[in-house]
Amino acid sequence: MHYKALINAFSSYSCINELLSARITTATSFETSNANKFATKIDYLTERLQDLKTLLGVQQVPNHAETLRSSGRINYDKLVDEFGCQRLDETLIDRLERVTKRPAHVLLRRGKFFAHRDLNLILDAYEKGDKYYLYTERGPSSEALHLGHLIPFLFTKYLQDAFKVPLVIQLTDDAKYVYKNLSVEETKRLARENAKDIIACGFDISRTFIFSDFGYVGGGFYENAIKVLGNTTGNQMHGTFGITLADPSAKFIFPGLQAAPSFPDVAPKLGYQKPALIESSFLPALHGDSGKMSASIPNSAAYVTDSAENIKSKVNKAHTGGGDSLEKQQERGANLDKDIPFKYLEFFVEYDAELEHIKQAYGQVFADFYLLE
Repeated sequence: MHYKALINAFSSYSCINELLSARITTATSFETSNANKFATKIDYLTERLQDLKTLLGVQQVPNHAETLRSSGRINYDKLVDEFGCQRLDETLIDRLERVTKRPAHVLLRRGKFFAHRDLNLILDAYEKGDKYYLYTERGPSSEALHLGHLIPFLFTKYLQDAFKVPLVIQLTDDAKYVYKNLSVEETKRLARENAKDIIACGFDISRTFIFSDFGYVGGGFYENAIKVLGNTTGNQMHGTFGITLADPSAKFIFPGLQAAPSFPDVAPKLGYQKPALIESSFLPALHGDSGKMSASIPNSAAYVTDSAENIKSKVNKAHTGGGDSLEKQQERGANLDKDIPFKYLEFFVEYDAELEHIKQAYGQVFADFYLLE
């Protein structure tokens, strides 16, 4: 227990360095050599603190995406277990269909959207006639959206059509200036280009508001951002986002701006309900390294602006789950657990019967072959 008390007291060692710096500045009689020794001691204690955290199993989460990885794969079970989510089960999906009087989206039926927080409360609100709105965002870092970017927008369109509610779409161009070292002018330009792709998804223009942070922050939005930041400590920023005193100070401000239109866990402190969430699995990269499709890895992604020839070339080069040669592929069929083209069909083929036909024709030979072996 004493060790845990020590960890709680010194969980943010960056504060120790800050106090040390102030102490050295104000204490004019403090010799430089002693200051250096003191700083060295602080560094030593910092390392021992991390050792204690490891020993006691106390986890720090500087990067949520990395904590969800296991052997290069995204650990979706860990997301459910450690981030307060629940599995989207058949009972909830059936209720969604019953309440909205429309079939569940194909990505729900196939488990691509697989977890949620408080979706049941949204359905309660819908049945009562209570007001709420949808929110999603895009950080513009590429000229166009790739297929992975499209998934949340296509699903959000389904939700808007089903619930007939307002939708807020935030373009976080300011974040790309801070995190991607792009110029302000470039991030604003990319936001406009990305907005064109988003609009093309077909949202209800009478119920949709799209804005960029650089173009809109101010007024009531800024008031909400300040309220969020006023109820969030530096320790929470460090623990959630891994931000330290060595980072640009803008990184401490951005989370409040991103949270303002959606409200995070701080919402109850402001007199609002916490937002409900729904999570999807990633569309895999074309090269099939168990990672997501990424704009920062061009060959891993197919963009909405790609020509038909480019898309054909990329898909033909995609990782497959077949044999090492065309002959083996034709002889054995495909291993659908690893075959990237088939995984894409699971996302984009609308009719279940069509997908099942492809599955049987394309993958059954592989299954039969290895059952015989």
